[in-house]
Amino acid sequence: MAAAAPRILLARHGQTEWSLAGKHTGRTDIPLLEEGRRGAKLLGERLHREPWGGLPGVEVRTSPLVRASETCELAGFGERAEPWDALMEYDYGAYEGMAPPEIQARQPGWFIWRDGVPDGETLAEVAARADEVVAWARSAGRDVLVFAHGHILRVIAARWLGEEVAFAARIRLDPTSLSVLGWAYGEPAVERWNDTGHLER
Repeated sequence: MAAAAPRILLARHGQTEWSLAGKHTGRTDIPLLEEGRRGAKLLGERLHREPWGGLPGVEVRTSPLVRASETCELAGFGERAEPWDALMEYDYGAYEGMAPPEIQARQPGWFIWRDGVPDGETLAEVAARADEVVAWARSAGRDVLVFAHGHILRVIAARWLGEEVAFAARIRLDPTSLSVLGWAYGEPAVERWNDTGHLER
């Protein structure tokens, strides 16, 4: 794979009330907390400094949910971004708004990456959306930047690497983090993962 092969930059949205509480936030349109807004601005400042330099020529897409689209806007990429439903968070169905301990009380031993969720998306459906994003990123001929959500971004990373959805369990992702998926020795690789250095200012 040539050095100029396309990469995909992943930006997780900033902190929300539900992400702070550890609640599964799928399609509920929760706004950013002030901490999340600050983090989004710091992420934007970082991406507008070297070595990123504002990412000229990069194609930008965002989940249409407000916590992602506002992160994109505050980071300074709103005018360049196209909303894309494929980047929406996992639809948690009956487990929407619940934290893992609540779900475990209802379904002992539950593990989302194995068991999925009732009345929501199947793991296969989430994987199919992630595969659509990966195919788009690899066909772009240039780097791409996406603003989205923790679980869908983890699945995108798993599928970029050619792994099954369950691999996403091993790669946690914090709010307002920056990750980069690229190539090494001609194979898909992780260049940067869950980088929150910009939040330490």
